[in-house]
Amino acid sequence: MFNPYSLSEFAQYYGFHYDIVDIETVKRDVHIEMERGLQGRSSVLAMLPAYINPVSTAPIGKKVVALDAGGTNFRAALVRFEEDGKAVAEDTQKSFMPGTKGRMSSEQFFDHLASLTAPLLEKEPNVQGVGFTFSYPMETTENLDGVLIAFSKEVDAPEVIGKAIGQGLREALNRRGTKAPDKIVLLNDTAATLLAGLVQAKESAFQVKHGIEAGPSAGFILGTGFNIAYPEKKIPKIDFDSDKAQIVVCEAGGFMPRYLGRLDKEFDASTKNPGVFWQEKVSAGAYIGPLTVHIWKQAVRDGVVRFKKSEEFLATTGLQTRDVNEFMRAPLGGEGPICGLFGLDERDALTSFVYLAAIVTERGAKLSAATLAAVVEKTAAGFNPFVPVRIAVEGTTYMIYHGLRRSLESYLHTALVSRKPFYYTITPVEQASLFGAAVAALTE
Repeated sequence: MFNPYSLSEFAQYYGFHYDIVDIETVKRDVHIEMERGLQGRSSVLAMLPAYINPVSTAPIGKKVVALDAGGTNFRAALVRFEEDGKAVAEDTQKSFMPGTKGRMSSEQFFDHLASLTAPLLEKEPNVQGVGFTFSYPMETTENLDGVLIAFSKEVDAPEVIGKAIGQGLREALNRRGTKAPDKIVLLNDTAATLLAGLVQAKESAFQVKHGIEAGPSAGFILGTGFNIAYPEKKIPKIDFDSDKAQIVVCEAGGFMPRYLGRLDKEFDASTKNPGVFWQEKVSAGAYIGPLTVHIWKQAVRDGVVRFKKSEEFLATTGLQTRDVNEFMRAPLGGEGPICGLFGLDERDALTSFVYLAAIVTERGAKLSAATLAAVVEKTAAGFNPFVPVRIAVEGTTYMIYHGLRRSLESYLHTALVSRKPFYYTITPVEQASLFGAAVAALTE
């Protein structure tokens, strides 16, 4: 029998109910970790300088090669910007992200990247440079290369860790006999999203008429992974103190919320990178579906949910976020591997699965909103109604995972206006990683 009270008690007992999450406490914890990271002290937030200024325009007509290494796919394209700021991608090529279909050596990894990059460079040998969005924790160097710190999102290429990605690509292109351009700029996908949002944003007619500059922008990724970037004027660990901000990548997926329970830790132990990326594991697409399945299985083992195919479900492996999302979008539709577990007379069990999944989603949304709000507040802006903070967003999990976007935006509003009015806008940006990479390559 479907019993929402017993299901909520189950969630409370195992520590994954969203009701135990206090937004103000999470914000305070994030602020503390941000300051520690900026100072170079031990922190779960790496606070990585991008050495790129947040620019709002890109040169017109010049072409660059833009690369995007995401959680699932690797893309390459020739990109140029038109007079209205619109980015145009040509000859786009796409493949799987190397390391997601089995372990790769360092040479195999970079050769795969070069196999899609080389044809574009050979077609347009006079490109202005290569902009490379690399969506994994890396330390950007002052020459705008990026040294990989760790892989997340279940990429299996351990030899690449500690290597400079731009240099590795350059060497792989040389092995193919393709001349690499002098300029290869590495940046994180959140920095790219921030840049793409700035270039594509349009000031209001009021702002233009009165000469009011647009407000700062934050980049927010909630797709396969989770991350946030923002403009920062003071970074003590690199002796940076300037009126002209540079982008900092928080590596926010590494934040460890204090609101984690026993099942979160059991699930974490089953991943390829246990003990890290806690925020990512409660909200991002690489994990939220499998985490939900792990919680469902505990509910079945505890007898909280019963149905005829319970043992078959417990033996099931490989269910991913897309399967859970398909189920949550149409639980009565009978499609997909999860719907097929329930008979027509087992509506109570099916309803219980939906109810528990909604609790997991709601908690992910609440923790995500609190973390994002803390970073947005760090811009020290948003109180002038004519200069809102602009939040540029990219990520399929944010856009299509059932119930997540609605709840996240609701919690974000609560988090930002709880004490005083706060002005912000949220703008999903298409192909932000690819177009932001192009902006970076065209930036002086």
